[in-house]
Amino acid sequence: MRLYASLTVLFVAAARAEPTDLTQYVLANTGQTNGGNTIAGVTLPFGMVKLGPDVFFGADSFSGDVDVGNFTGFSMMHESGTGGAPKYGVVSQMPVLGNITNPLTNLNDTRASPDITSVGYYKSSLGSGITVELGATNRAGFYQYTYPAGNQSNVVVDTSHVLPSYRGQGLSQHYLGGSITTSSDHYEGHADYDNGWNRAPSWRIFFCAFFESNTSATVHTFVGHNDNTSKLADYSTASNINSTARLGAVFNFGDATSVTSRVGISFISRAQACDNVNTQIPAGTTLSTLTRNAKQIWNDEVLSKVTTAESNLSNLQLLYSSMYHMHLLPSNRTGENPLWTSTEPYYDDVYTSWDLFRCTFSLLQVFQPRVYEEYIRSLIDIFRFEGYTPDGRSSNFNGASQGGSNSDNIMADAYVKGVRGAVNWNDGYKAMQKNAEVTPPNNNDPRDLSSSTKEGRGALPDWLELGYITPRYGRAVTRAVEYSVNDFSLSQVAAGLGKGPDVKKYIDRSRNWRNHWSPEATSLNFSGFIVPRSRDGFIEQDPLQCGGCYWGDAYYEGLPWEYSFNTHHDINTLIALSGGPETFVKRLDMMFTPNTTSRNAAFNNTIFNPGNEPSFTTPYLYNYVGRQDLSVKQSRNIAKSYYSPTPGGLPGNSDAGAMESWLLWNMLGLYPIVGQTTFLIGSPWFANTSISLGGGKSLTTTTTGGSNDSYYVQSLLVNGKQWTQSWVTWDQIFAKGGTMDFVLGPEPQNWTTGPPPPSPASERSQYTNSSIIITPGEVPMAPSAAVLSKEAHRSIFLRDVALGVMGFGILGLLVLAGWLWRYWMKKAKRAAEEQETGQEKGFTRPLKLATVRESLQSMFRGAQDQLTHLFKDTSISTKEADRPKSVDDSIGGETIIENDGKT
Repeated sequence: MRLYASLTVLFVAAARAEPTDLTQYVLANTGQTNGGNTIAGVTLPFGMVKLGPDVFFGADSFSGDVDVGNFTGFSMMHESGTGGAPKYGVVSQMPVLGNITNPLTNLNDTRASPDITSVGYYKSSLGSGITVELGATNRAGFYQYTYPAGNQSNVVVDTSHVLPSYRGQGLSQHYLGGSITTSSDHYEGHADYDNGWNRAPSWRIFFCAFFESNTSATVHTFVGHNDNTSKLADYSTASNINSTARLGAVFNFGDATSVTSRVGISFISRAQACDNVNTQIPAGTTLSTLTRNAKQIWNDEVLSKVTTAESNLSNLQLLYSSMYHMHLLPSNRTGENPLWTSTEPYYDDVYTSWDLFRCTFSLLQVFQPRVYEEYIRSLIDIFRFEGYTPDGRSSNFNGASQGGSNSDNIMADAYVKGVRGAVNWNDGYKAMQKNAEVTPPNNNDPRDLSSSTKEGRGALPDWLELGYITPRYGRAVTRAVEYSVNDFSLSQVAAGLGKGPDVKKYIDRSRNWRNHWSPEATSLNFSGFIVPRSRDGFIEQDPLQCGGCYWGDAYYEGLPWEYSFNTHHDINTLIALSGGPETFVKRLDMMFTPNTTSRNAAFNNTIFNPGNEPSFTTPYLYNYVGRQDLSVKQSRNIAKSYYSPTPGGLPGNSDAGAMESWLLWNMLGLYPIVGQTTFLIGSPWFANTSISLGGGKSLTTTTTGGSNDSYYVQSLLVNGKQWTQSWVTWDQIFAKGGTMDFVLGPEPQNWTTGPPPPSPASERSQYTNSSIIITPGEVPMAPSAAVLSKEAHRSIFLRDVALGVMGFGILGLLVLAGWLWRYWMKKAKRAAEEQETGQEKGFTRPLKLATVRESLQSMFRGAQDQLTHLFKDTSISTKEADRPKSVDDSIGGETIIENDGKT
């Protein structure tokens, strides 16, 4: 009996020790709709394969799947949470019933019921009665088809299948050609594509696939007339095809009701694609095995990094779904780099540093220190072989540098937080300096023809010469703000490497954002904003407007109000220029005041935009001016208002996990300041949370007194010591682990009596009189568009008046000339008659006719010279230097016609 009792106790203890399957809280389709653009298919953390459906619904399907429209295929490669234009949707299969007479026609199927998604498993029920179930490993995918009985069961492989774009920006992907070799249960080959959101040139993917079914397949291959036609050139039993035209194969399994397929991909070769599938999904592998393995990997490598005693289901779903989605990109392609041979790690599918540098990579360092170090090494290796680190990269090609060279910020953040390992920081610093000093070639992107959008800092010429960026460059103000942060990042790495002169050089340059600060710019009763600037001075700008807020505009995806809070390395200067701490608080309050702008209807028309990254840090800036309670209030309200564990539960594009990482920091009660070791303190959601930091270290956070209505910090212990600062550092809580114990309450308390967070680039305090930093009126206002237009209209009016006066003058001269002509002709006639009479009388007179003609010619030459002089004085030059400029520094005004009649 005692033995039985002891065994029972041991069994119960073992059961209790069994790890919780945290994947049960992951909703893989969170963010699928409402512009979140997440992938609901199957993948592993940072996996090269992201297997899922491709759906057509008349607009861009960025990650392949949306909840409306028709299925056009199920493909091996996708990205998650992206915008701009779709990428990938390649290496596809499509199950089809019945006799297929032309596989190039628009083969698609409807959705019979909502998809079923979970970690490691996906299921679609098609309108035809076919069900599709999917599983995946890092470099291989698994398809399981179930067909209704009594039909011909086919699988169509179309190498030309891609995710198209319908936005008209010239970013749609193109199929360029490929090859395929088939047998009854196997096919392999390659395909070439280009374009997508990063405007990539041609790239190649290899594939290798195997089928398993009770019925042997009959195979027909097909070729189109060209690369985009639905007209067949050949449809036969040929088993080996290579063409620049559309091509593929149809596998007919007769009346089979069950067919499975294993597919591997590789950027290196067919052989490597076959090796990937045979080693990762050997023959006989079941879907249930793949699903179980995927859950185990996600639990062990990602989700178990955070454990909590929280019991609220919605909160747990938000927590673990967010962790899941921030681990989908970038893709770990180590060993799959077709461009060069290297022993360094290789990561691709970076979307994008502009989206991720603010808080995502900082969280990646906490959750995945090994991956984080590998990613830094990959950045540096790309620089070694391609000349620039990527700010966006996909299909092995740099692209989409939206603002600054923000890979600099990511590397600096790693450096100051102690990432060393196998990173060659001397080469890393060279890569950062290349960004800071060498202008990349212009890639002539139609969205912004002014400079490179591929990599580096395209507006460097202005930055280096002037210390600000004129409107001859797109995104001038955004770039100026971000170049300042980039240069600060260089100063931090330079300091660690002992490069004293560079420290001063780049810290000085990091203050150049001030050259865009106009004390005279006003909005909503506040003065001083970051505005466009030309060589003539500040350009008039409404801080509540940013035009199209796109590539060719002064501000990218953010209002002047938003960018005027984005110089966190020099925050004391920003606070002083804003009017001091009290006014700074009021300005921050205005960011979250409803109905202050018409641009953000989805967010109660606040200036703050939770769906775009420039606003990410703003809710936490109250910490710098002694109002940590307001940081908690605003950030908690944003998280609760705009995030939910639902398909529409993100406020904007996931942006490869950027949105999810912002939410995770809020739930954990901290927020990072990039390029610094500083973390601003918020308010944790859970009573007990532990973050595994590796090596037996952890950060444990506890709260007492917390609830949905009780979340203001009353007091805090950090590592057992009473804490009065609204910030902590990496070394205090992450480097060796630590504890943070919060007491929360329903009302704010002034517990942050210690020093404010650092402002490392500031020479003065936040209480400095702003006029000492920037003298009002020191930089003049450039002529505004209205002034330029008025001047142009005045010039045109004066021209018209002058032309009118000249017209009357010319008319008078013509009348006078006519009268004189008549007078002289009469006189000449009389002279001729007199001469004729004289000749008859035997004598001659001087030849007055010749004299008259000479007089008339002289008179007309004089009139011509006078008219020429008048037109020369009143004409308007069309030389560029003399023409009025518009606010974007382009030639303004109406088209002027030169004297020769050419435009």
